[in-house]
Amino acid sequence: MGEFNEKKTTCGTVCLKYLLFTYNCCFWLAGLAVMAVGIWTLALKSDYISLLASGTYLATAYILVVAGAVVMVTGVLGCCATFKERRNLLRLYFILLLIIFLLEIIAGVLAYVYYQQLNTELKENLKDTMAKRYHQPGHEAVTSAVDQLQQEFHCCGSNNSQDWRDSEWIRSGEAGGRVVPDSCCKTVVASCGQRDHASNIYKVEGGCITKLETFIQEHLRVIGAVGTGIACVQVFGMIFTCCLYRSLKLEHY
Repeated sequence: MGEFNEKKTTCGTVCLKYLLFTYNCCFWLAGLAVMAVGIWTLALKSDYISLLASGTYLATAYILVVAGAVVMVTGVLGCCATFKERRNLLRLYFILLLIIFLLEIIAGVLAYVYYQQLNTELKENLKDTMAKRYHQPGHEAVTSAVDQLQQEFHCCGSNNSQDWRDSEWIRSGEAGGRVVPDSCCKTVVASCGQRDHASNIYKVEGGCITKLETFIQEHLRVIGAVGTGIACVQVFGMIFTCCLYRSLKLEHY
């Protein structure tokens, strides 16, 4: 009877080892995906960060990059801990899983909270940013972002093209008689912003606020879904780790 129990425990441990190993392989790939989403957001989807008053959007992307890198390292550690049957490594692995879990939950929560606040933030700050910082010394990033925003989304001004009347640049002599920036024009040529007729510039209902809000919200949904989804998967990893740790402890005694 004693032999049967020992055999049963050993068989259970082997099954848990292979189950956790398989999980770690998938987990490593998930970490790569999380880091890729973070880098993708920073590299390709961060053109308009200078137009946002809050750093939350940027923070969620950085959290995903860090979490993804730690996940990949943790996945390798998990494989080593599993096959070497080292309980101290399993403890470290569990702690790292817990830290990553918390990081990704934080990223998901930040993305959700910012998603809810985005409309208010843009309404309060975008018009002011465009009016006071466009073509101003030291704000080249804002100028570039506004020009790209208006060209990419075919819009002009925060709410409409009339918003540019309050622009410090337009009201200064540096604008060269323009009433809107050249980036508002359907066909961009030098000084085309001197004429704000609908045949020449983009006149879109809702202006650039609506376009920018939709763009950022789409990416916040991706960030939130990836962070929360991977965090849920990690729960299984922590359960498997606890089971294997307990099984090894029983065999030890």
